[in-house]
Amino acid sequence: MSRKTWASVDDYIVDALFEADPALDAVLATNHDQGLPAIDVSPAQGKLLSLLVRIQGAKKILEIGTLGGYSTIWMARALPVGGKVVTLELDPHHATVARSNFERGGVSERVQLRVGPALQSLAALSTEDAGPFDLIFIDADKPNNPHYLSWAMRLSRPGTAIVCDNVIRDGAVLDDDGHDADVEGPRAAFSFIGSDKRLDGTAIQTVGAKGYDGFAIAIVD
Repeated sequence: MSRKTWASVDDYIVDALFEADPALDAVLATNHDQGLPAIDVSPAQGKLLSLLVRIQGAKKILEIGTLGGYSTIWMARALPVGGKVVTLELDPHHATVARSNFERGGVSERVQLRVGPALQSLAALSTEDAGPFDLIFIDADKPNNPHYLSWAMRLSRPGTAIVCDNVIRDGAVLDDDGHDADVEGPRAAFSFIGSDKRLDGTAIQTVGAKGYDGFAIAIVD
């Protein structure tokens, strides 16, 4: 089955199950116009994140990797009154675009965006005793996955859900030659989740408009 079919099925899912959302459409258009890489989650994946927020009953969310804020908006909209997303972004231009998108998506008051290297921002959050977070979404540079997971554990509580994106990499996660850091990062995430007795996790392979990839999902015991 081809990627074209996967994308067509994603379009069918959106047409069948989603209401039209011009603001979210405008966010993706803005990201494209501003030269951001086209690596946002798909609409179906964004809705999945939104549902996970609701299922989890999350009030405090940590997102590692903002890009243009598309996934942030999906999660922020699902929060109850008083809920907050703390999202971390390295690139100042991406952060500027994201801030305008938060206004466009109507979630500015629910989002705190921190700009700079994520590992430094995570250390600051720990120092500030900003946790624990109810849901942590990791979608940044893949080589740092094990470091992000380590910080996620420090900023979590029993019952925190941790979601790590892009862990299948077109099946390249099976390659163990160590030559591709963007593959070794997801492999390290699997190793981390599988070896930490405080975590109970699985992974879901996905196909769609974003190609062949997947999420790792774990709960802190």
